Amino acid sequence: MSKPLRIATVNVNGIRAAYRKGMGDWLDARDVDVLTIQEVRAATEDLVGLLDSDWHILHDPAEQAGRAGVAIASRIPFNTHRLRFADESSQSSGRWLESEITYNGKALTVVSTYVHSGEVDTPRQEAKWAFLDAMTERMRELATESELAVVTGDLNVGHRELDIKNWKGNVKKSGFLPRERAYFDRFFGPAGETVLGVDGSEGTGLGWIDVGRTWAGEVEGPYSWWSNRGQAFDNDTGWRLDYQLATPALASTVVSYAVDRAPSYDARWSDHAPVVVDYQL
Repeated sequence: MSKPLRIATVNVNGIRAAYRKGMGDWLDARDVDVLTIQEVRAATEDLVGLLDSDWHILHDPAEQAGRAGVAIASRIPFNTHRLRFADESSQSSGRWLESEITYNGKALTVVSTYVHSGEVDTPRQEAKWAFLDAMTERMRELATESELAVVTGDLNVGHRELDIKNWKGNVKKSGFLPRERAYFDRFFGPAGETVLGVDGSEGTGLGWIDVGRTWAGEVEGPYSWWSNRGQAFDNDTGWRLDYQLATPALASTVVSYAVDRAPSYDARWSDHAPVVVDYQL
């Protein structure tokens, strides 16, 4: 049997800072085939300079320097790629990047995305709604265009109560609003069927699979982000914000799922932990 395809996703919170703190050591040891990155917050030449020459690199920086930015680095050459959404109102600059690779003779679409963090009753939340709308439409298209596709990244929404340690204290805050979570109800609802969202809304299921929840089961977490405030990391008071969402055909090939939580607060090189999945194509 051939080697599984290992896809890792991580919000690096600034890749230059992450490399100074040890990201390179993690990457060298992890044998990753495709790495999707969010919050690059650097120029393309910085990214190329940090990664070794064996990587093929795609990068969409945000229009505002020092903000957002998504990238895909692959040991396998890209067939095609696509930047952003057609809907300009979604503010997808530096937030949505697609690529296609071929592995073991099979075409696979990989997306790196960074959803807006949002803030209730502000323009930041309006930008998040617009992005989630456009993301829904693009995921609907992708499900029909590619049998094997995965949407990875920091989605800035905890879907269920299991995904946030202190969910009761966050039901009125961006990241756990019922309306936000309802988008995810539709992402994961049976394809083509009417889905009742947690906010009472009705919509059509898209049929994508939440690899992390499917693999981990009905347990708290495993979390992928912890606030730098207080003892959140030490107490594992976290949020599961980083996802790999796969089409059913791709999800059926998963043989391993892990969140690479740092052994200690001081050993972290980002406030997010990488999510690493092996797909046996």
